[in-house]
Amino acid sequence: MNEVDLKTLATQLRQPNGTVGIEISDMMNETNIKMTLHSIEQLNILDNEVVLELGHGNCKHLPFVLEQKSGVIYYGLEISELMNKEAIQINRQYTNNQVAFFHIYDGLRIPYDDNYFDKMFTVNTIYFWDNPLLLLSEIYRVIKPNGILNITFAQKDFMKQLPFTKFGFTLYDDKKLKQLIDKTSFKIIGSCTQTETVKSKTGDLVNRAFTTFSMQK
Repeated sequence: MNEVDLKTLATQLRQPNGTVGIEISDMMNETNIKMTLHSIEQLNILDNEVVLELGHGNCKHLPFVLEQKSGVIYYGLEISELMNKEAIQINRQYTNNQVAFFHIYDGLRIPYDDNYFDKMFTVNTIYFWDNPLLLLSEIYRVIKPNGILNITFAQKDFMKQLPFTKFGFTLYDDKKLKQLIDKTSFKIIGSCTQTETVKSKTGDLVNRAFTTFSMQK
């Protein structure tokens, strides 16, 4: 891939749009599914809890969230209008039954009331946060006391090897994320790192180390 192709791919990974965006979202769902399921499992969702995900993509993983316990309600936020529409279309049965709700946001302000969610998670979005401290303060506001936030991300040593990450990605390792969280009111309660072999966005097989950080309000 040339520089133009790599920059286009980076833009699509940040905010999928158009016909290519649908293809990208399917690829992201496939390559990121283990990370996504790991983030969900680490939440330890309980009966009747309300869960929010930031950056859900096409959200083909929604059934896995809802089957964790009985009475779970899911909310999803996206900056991509295309992903919002795709998620609603794919999960129509859940939105019709009012156990799932999808909305658009600006990546900074979360459009929900204070102390609304029991659990929150986000996978492979932190690289694109324009104002991490502002967004984390918003997350802190909308999560209930003792609520849990999981941030799942691929480690910097892996990400920096990918040719498209030089276009608008902010890369993290454990130290950098901890330094960020230490500037907030969240308390880190655990982290878990795994390694998997996946096909990269450029089509190569690579070993990816990823981590889920768990924080409590």
